[in-house]
Amino acid sequence: DKIRPLWRHYYTGSQGLIFVVDSSDYERLDEARRELERVLIDREMRNVSVLVLCNKQDMPNSIQPDEIRQALYLDNLTRPYAIVPCSALNGAGLDEGLKWLSKHCK
Repeated sequence: DKIRPLWRHYYTGSQGLIFVVDSSDYERLDEARRELERVLIDREMRNVSVLVLCNKQDMPNSIQPDEIRQALYLDNLTRPYAIVPCSALNGAGLDEGLKWLSKHCK
């Protein structure tokens, strides 16, 4: 939480955003939505493509990507975005997400 204000120092020249959501933590989805909105309204991030990685999909009762899409209001975005289920534990979905992002960066 303390480093979030520092994020904006890395926005200049960005062509894409990787936003990781903890799919096992339903209670923080609202916070994730607010943070994503805060990042995307910055003028340096106005035109970037957005990759949302739904991490911890290997866990039982993880939140499904469609539910995360709705909770983050992703369908309201006017820029390219992808929502990809993944697991940092076993690497599932990471290649797919990074390939998508590399195709959609300017």
